Amino acid sequence: MNVLNIELLKKAVDGDFAAIRRITRLEPQGEKVFPPTYEGGEYADEQRLVRVKDEKGGEKVEMVQTFLLDSVQSQANRLELAMLRAYDNRRIRMPLLQVVFGGDGADQTLQEIGRITALEAPHRMCDAIFRDSNHNGVPFRQAAVGAALNNARTANATAVFGLCPTALLFGFWDSTGPRGGLGARVQRALVSEIVGYQGAQKVVGKRTASRIDPTEIQNNVDIYKKAGGGWTFDEDEAEKNKAGEPVKTKPSEINHGNIVPSFQHEDKNTKKTVLNHGGVTLEYAVQNTVLSLAALRRLRFPVTGTASQGADQAGRVTIAALGLAAICLLDEDGYDLRSRCLLDGKPGSFEFIGRGETLGFSLDATGACAMLVEAATAARNAGLPWNEEPVTLEPSANLSRLVVESRRKAMTESSGS
Repeated sequence: MNVLNIELLKKAVDGDFAAIRRITRLEPQGEKVFPPTYEGGEYADEQRLVRVKDEKGGEKVEMVQTFLLDSVQSQANRLELAMLRAYDNRRIRMPLLQVVFGGDGADQTLQEIGRITALEAPHRMCDAIFRDSNHNGVPFRQAAVGAALNNARTANATAVFGLCPTALLFGFWDSTGPRGGLGARVQRALVSEIVGYQGAQKVVGKRTASRIDPTEIQNNVDIYKKAGGGWTFDEDEAEKNKAGEPVKTKPSEINHGNIVPSFQHEDKNTKKTVLNHGGVTLEYAVQNTVLSLAALRRLRFPVTGTASQGADQAGRVTIAALGLAAICLLDEDGYDLRSRCLLDGKPGSFEFIGRGETLGFSLDATGACAMLVEAATAARNAGLPWNEEPVTLEPSANLSRLVVESRRKAMTESSGS
């Protein structure tokens, strides 16, 4: 097994291989696991073709039932958060865009939010949170640091490299910028997902929902919604309807009393009655992670407007090293995906793939972080921007007000229900 070094990575990125792939087989740590649910309480399931051993020791292809356990988007979020923890612990250093809410005298709501980085915002550097923030008092996309993104594209990725290099790994669409829907798009280069394999037939368990109230409160008393939130026995304190009558509520509507065991519940969005899916029994799960070197080769990194093969190579290698660091750092978190969805397994081996050939190599988080340092140093020497101190924005007055008023209204509505 080869140990990856920067020279081997350079050769791979330059064109020797199409991608870096790693396949990890995982075992469920429980009789059943619970996939994520989507609209209507449904699981994302489908039939897939897999190779299995036949009776004679050879291989055959079978159609089996699968369940999505962690989507590409969810895996991207986990990878980004693993990188953020490593950044905060100073295990990796890289450009980072952030907006800091709060500060001296700020509303408590803003203080609670604190910092939001491009590794947490849904649309990364293109998120409306950054668009509606300021850099040294100037709107972000008008300030020099943000205006540089206005001309970003695959053939001119230098500004993105120097401000939010992870956007070149996980992709972005600059739909909130000055060009709107015509803004630049860069595809994902790093894709990962976890899929559970069940067998030839789809089988979904059932789950009951219930609650036993130790106070034994029942829906047999008259209570009212209280004006301004909460509930009351006093009609004078009650919220009034259009006819001026007090609005009644029930103990069950304010989370008191028993809930009869049931296999169904009402979907909050559609108001339809749906089944409580009770998880699935799986034979195994697979995490399939691919870093596309072909996608990285499309990126160009001009320096002061001039194209350079050396700068292009240095930028691509650094993004590849950043992706490998993200994968290895996430390994340290394990595979506890959600409640009752714990998987375990030894991370698979990395391999370069391309032209029908493979080349395996080993790499851990320590080695990946060291390689990132080496690659970033070469990128700086090639003239590319790689500022290891964060670019910090402050929310605009309107954004701060929007956050505060929206949260206060939500709290009022919640307490009133």
